[in-house]
Amino acid sequence: MTETPRFAVREIELYERPVVLRLPFRFGVVTLTQCPQAFARARIEFADGSGAWGAAAEMMAPKWFDKNLQLSNEDNFGQLRGVLTMARRAYLGDASPASAFGHFARHHESHLQAAQARGFNPLLASYGPALIDRAVLDALCRHRQMSFHAAMQANLPGVGALRPEFAGFDFDTFLRSRQRAGTIEARHTVGLLDAITDADLVERVADGLPQTLEEVIRVYGHRYFKLKVGGQTAADLARLEAIAGVLDRSADPYFVSLDGNEQYADAHGVAELVDGIRARPALSRLWQSILFIEQPVARKAALDIDLRTAELGKPVIIDESDGELGTFALARDRGYEGVSSKTCKGLYKSILNAARCSRWNTQEGEARYFMSAEDLTTQAGLSVQQDLALASLLGITHVERNGHHYVDGMAAQGESEQQAFLAAHPDVYERSHGAVRLKIQRGRIALASLDCTGYASAALPDFSAMASLP
Repeated sequence: MTETPRFAVREIELYERPVVLRLPFRFGVVTLTQCPQAFARARIEFADGSGAWGAAAEMMAPKWFDKNLQLSNEDNFGQLRGVLTMARRAYLGDASPASAFGHFARHHESHLQAAQARGFNPLLASYGPALIDRAVLDALCRHRQMSFHAAMQANLPGVGALRPEFAGFDFDTFLRSRQRAGTIEARHTVGLLDAITDADLVERVADGLPQTLEEVIRVYGHRYFKLKVGGQTAADLARLEAIAGVLDRSADPYFVSLDGNEQYADAHGVAELVDGIRARPALSRLWQSILFIEQPVARKAALDIDLRTAELGKPVIIDESDGELGTFALARDRGYEGVSSKTCKGLYKSILNAARCSRWNTQEGEARYFMSAEDLTTQAGLSVQQDLALASLLGITHVERNGHHYVDGMAAQGESEQQAFLAAHPDVYERSHGAVRLKIQRGRIALASLDCTGYASAALPDFSAMASLP
């Protein structure tokens, strides 16, 4: 067994750069056209004076962490900058050595309380430590010259029983059992504004990239899809019929997740949509293809409602409601069977939730509880690579990917940065239509080159071309 290394966090640098979308992306109450991407760099130091730098990146998506309609997008960006600087101050405020997981555990509760005092909800508060924890772990992997997967199998971060429910759980054995996959299925997002066929196009984007659902399937070969619904049953059913008209053309099986985006007041509203799908012959195959329903009920009511009072016919996961470390356990008592993994919510939260699924499934003797892997428009480079590596570690076989579809790859980055990532990860990226971008072939993304020294990246972005976080 590898000894758990302890170190101090000495420096943390925060940056951001703008991201402009090639297509507007509507999810829930917001239509996104541009937003910043945040970057964190952390330097760790050991007792012998040695150390290393690590990095992480994440989009600063508005109206997801906090859906208060009284706040502007700029207000939301300010909130995210705020929790990042709060987390930076906390991690640098205690110079005593700890394990990578120990640094997370040391600051978790106090950071949440400090964020709450500023009016920030737990989901929003988690964004700050989520980036810094990944940067710290990246530094640890680089110092030990280990890949992310190898480090996690050896439990190099020292993941342990942060909560009483994990007392007696053998994290070393659990993590050692994690197998690394060579590829993962990309689950394509069909947003509420996305064109299904050419007939739906209002305006053609002149970049040569696929725009309609028909084109996406033809170019990338997807078999997995995430379908957004808007909470208006008649309109949702009509749109789902249009989507099914395209998906049903394939003779091969396809698989779907249905994303409710908190658009329903209660479980019975979701049941109305489900009943409508079941009642329409044109949606018969689509219904059979649905794997799960994602967070349909607004977060303020989601965990007060027992989903078992409605016959939904499919498992339901929590996503936006997953604000605190114990939320999934509470959701289980309300009839939820799954929870999303997103790097913006924290890699250690994902690992703890995966451990819950393992324990609960063993206790019940069936694979009932599960994790999904969801996107928050992860961008080419550090963000998408670290997210893919985490999903693979958790044993998730398909992951929602939308950042590559709504953003023109790495076109906004300098040529040297693009070339560095392409050279380091030629199985993950390709150069097409004038830029380096995520490579999806037959619906799958290759992962082999992510098994490199560091947290899934053998290249680094050009920090000198970024603005320091204001």
